[in-house]
Amino acid sequence: MKPHDVKTVEDVRRIIQETDAEFVTVGLVDTQGMVRGKYLSRGKFLSALDQGMGIPAVTLGLDYNDVIAETAAVSDASRGYYDAVVRVVPDSCRQVPWEPERRNLFFQLEYADDTAAVCPRSVFKRMLARAEAMGLVPYAGVELEFTLFRETPMSVIEKGFKNLAITTPYKTYYVLQRQSVWSEFYNAIMDACRALAIPIDTMHEEMGPGFMEATIAYGAGVRVPDNAALFKTYAKAVAQRRGLMMTFMARWSNGADGHSGHIHLSVKDRDGKPVFHDPADPHGMSTTMRHFVGGMQTLLPELLLMLAPNVNSFKRLVPGIFAPIAAVWGIENRTCALRVIPGAPGAQRIECRVPGADANPYFSIAALAGAGLWGVEHRIEPTAPMMANAYEADIPPAQRFPETFAAAIERFRASAAARDLFGDAFVDHYAETRAWQEREFRALVTDRELERFFELG
Repeated sequence: MKPHDVKTVEDVRRIIQETDAEFVTVGLVDTQGMVRGKYLSRGKFLSALDQGMGIPAVTLGLDYNDVIAETAAVSDASRGYYDAVVRVVPDSCRQVPWEPERRNLFFQLEYADDTAAVCPRSVFKRMLARAEAMGLVPYAGVELEFTLFRETPMSVIEKGFKNLAITTPYKTYYVLQRQSVWSEFYNAIMDACRALAIPIDTMHEEMGPGFMEATIAYGAGVRVPDNAALFKTYAKAVAQRRGLMMTFMARWSNGADGHSGHIHLSVKDRDGKPVFHDPADPHGMSTTMRHFVGGMQTLLPELLLMLAPNVNSFKRLVPGIFAPIAAVWGIENRTCALRVIPGAPGAQRIECRVPGADANPYFSIAALAGAGLWGVEHRIEPTAPMMANAYEADIPPAQRFPETFAAAIERFRASAAARDLFGDAFVDHYAETRAWQEREFRALVTDRELERFFELG
């Protein structure tokens, strides 16, 4: 039996038996989109398969570097940092390419008790259930940009994160010379993804020094954000195993453009028929697609926090670095937040250019698909398409994004639509984790403040 054949609990038992597995790697995706996990012995894994296992709920309250963002749902110290029940996801089986035989199987976990209300995988499945009730199936693909460095985690710390060595100089968008020079690295990523059953559609040099992009293949269901989250974890592992380092942070330098996590979306009905296409429309847009765009346009400012999850995310959402600043849409207009791409029935789709590569893919796809479904439910008409450069246009205040992390947190917390789509427990928990990060960073003294105010202030 191959990992991609595993669908049921009995299939899991069979592949464990056939491979004579000694240890299994298990992992769950946290609120940040990081994969956290461990090795389990065969006996411990089979016990978890039958009965579930305990993992501290505070895992969903950890920010990067294990800073605890206290929230009532999972990480309030008064609750003793309790264990919550997680279950093994049978059809998540994969192989980790550099682990030895008998130790190379990987399975995902997801929270199974009340903690599921704030678990990223469960939040995504809530959106899928809404779509299913409407007779619809969302499809998504994810583009992830990153920068590659000739550095290691220790070297960047020793350098104080300054004067870092980028792998390639200058902006060389799509330049095959650069790609050819780095073909061993590209092939290492592609080989790892093949072993892990992460389908990659494209990889190429992006528009910036050291910039690269990988596209996670289009698909339906929770497997798409699973693939995106695992790609980020294992691509970074591939780099570090070769003495390199990559970052997906939204914007790593004042001199660099941002790393995007663009998402392409379309919808089919239960029978697999695309519902976004109407040949009678000048741009091929069906009524369903128009209302989907209307819902996304209406809710983008309220749900921005699910697409721009960190203080640093808002260093990307500024004029002049090719990232959207308002909820406007256009036909093949890359200056807009929502780019409608006309095509054949199966190719007609929407690209949302708002998410950064730092976004949790479960949240970003769920937010965008959920907003579109909300628009279909409420028959929301979008504005007229933007025909000009959106960065230079006069945008109505209602369509502008919150300009600061703090404003986005409050907009999200107050969103009735977010609560309708994802539940009060998730909205409160997620807003609390972001507010914790915002308060922490608001108190930090930056190098730029010292430069400006220390002597003359």
